[in-house]
Amino acid sequence: MPKILLALTSHGELGDTGRTTGFYVPEAAHPYRVFTEAGYEVSFASVKGGEPPRDGVDPGDEEITRFLTEQADRLASTPAAGELDPAEYRAVLFVGGHGTMWDFPGSEEFARLAAAVYESGGVVAGVCHGPAGLVNVRLGDGTYLVDGKEVSAFTNEEEDAVGLSAVVPFSLETRLRERGARFTKGPDFAEHAVADGRLVTGQNPASAARVAELVIAELERASDLGGDARVPVA
Repeated sequence: MPKILLALTSHGELGDTGRTTGFYVPEAAHPYRVFTEAGYEVSFASVKGGEPPRDGVDPGDEEITRFLTEQADRLASTPAAGELDPAEYRAVLFVGGHGTMWDFPGSEEFARLAAAVYESGGVVAGVCHGPAGLVNVRLGDGTYLVDGKEVSAFTNEEEDAVGLSAVVPFSLETRLRERGARFTKGPDFAEHAVADGRLVTGQNPASAARVAELVIAELERASDLGGDARVPVA
């Protein structure tokens, strides 16, 4: 069965604010539903392994409650990024949450996995702060994965609006632009997602389900072209 990886942060402290953070649960729960309903198997992993910290849990959201209940065992003991075999995955989605800003960029293991999936014909995606996992991904020729591609993520204006521009270790929009991305965005906190070939990104939590839909579309397109999303790598 085709397998998709949801990559999660292991960082639980929101800078020096004394507040907690982690992966933003709606950005995992909603894509999970989209992927599984389309017949894909979904796996989880985190930077350090074990139980990743979480944020954005809305007790009134039945889908989130169902996700956390049904996936409780797997979320309690995720494998670490370094334990994964990229050959097992047709796509990887970097789930957002402010915690990603601290540990995704420095995860060489997730960066290598993303490059391997992409260069094997798979799809790489990120939503909201999840594209922090893309800023240091380099392909085999040394170029950044995002260089020259349309990319979206949590914007500078949105970071200002939530009052965390001075808390996060860097500006995600600015860093992606520095890496050569052609940054694209819509109105603050409104759905906005873009697919540039097999790179799919979304701006904010409202974009999570749409990102998953675009990932599936890219996988199906690749399958139509070659019978599988994966192609041999020389």
